[in-house]
Amino acid sequence: MKKAHILLIEDETHIAQGLIFNLEAEGYRVTHVETCQSARSAFEQLQPDLAILDLMLPDGHGLTLCREFRRASPQLPILILTALGDEQERVAGLAEGADDYLSKPFNLNEFLLRVAGMLRRSGWYHPEEKGCEPFRFGQNVVDLTNLEAQTAGGTIRLTELEGRMLAILFAADGQTLTRAELLKSVWGLSADTETRTLDNFVVRLRKYFETDPAHPQHFLTVRGRGYRFIRNPPEKSP
Repeated sequence: MKKAHILLIEDETHIAQGLIFNLEAEGYRVTHVETCQSARSAFEQLQPDLAILDLMLPDGHGLTLCREFRRASPQLPILILTALGDEQERVAGLAEGADDYLSKPFNLNEFLLRVAGMLRRSGWYHPEEKGCEPFRFGQNVVDLTNLEAQTAGGTIRLTELEGRMLAILFAADGQTLTRAELLKSVWGLSADTETRTLDNFVVRLRKYFETDPAHPQHFLTVRGRGYRFIRNPPEKSP
């Protein structure tokens, strides 16, 4: 069986060495680079199965790389790993196309579980039927077969995780899905995992598909429980 090839972009040598050791112990192939320039070259040459990306690099910001990688490879799993762990940085990373975000210092076991889950899910997402009908709501047309969407803002390419989350939400139209259900079904995380990844992911979907992301009509928060997708929201009273 082919070993997954991971591109690790990390300029702190002691952290990189530890990650390489543990990732290789799990059976992955790892290519390690320390700069944006070398990351671009490695990405083009290797076409990795997953990218692990630090943000503060000697010759640039990792968000720029994240944006470039996502544009070039819409389905590539991207994990941001950085000391910049405040909410604004998380939202920015996810907005640029990252699938997940871990702040330093981090738990090694959690890191390895997230890597394994991202690689596993990157091979999961395939709609049941080839050529299935696009899903329409509001001003949007979502093609889950090809992971592409037509929105009021133009055409966007969806990541595997975005496609999986949308498929789950669409199938549960009108129903409230708890945080635990979404964390488990989309990310493979346990119900008691403390993470803002889900919330930031919903922010990203609202930015894509809502006419007014600050006042969503389709991707609704159910306070204290989770989220609900509404395909045909009721019309507002005049």
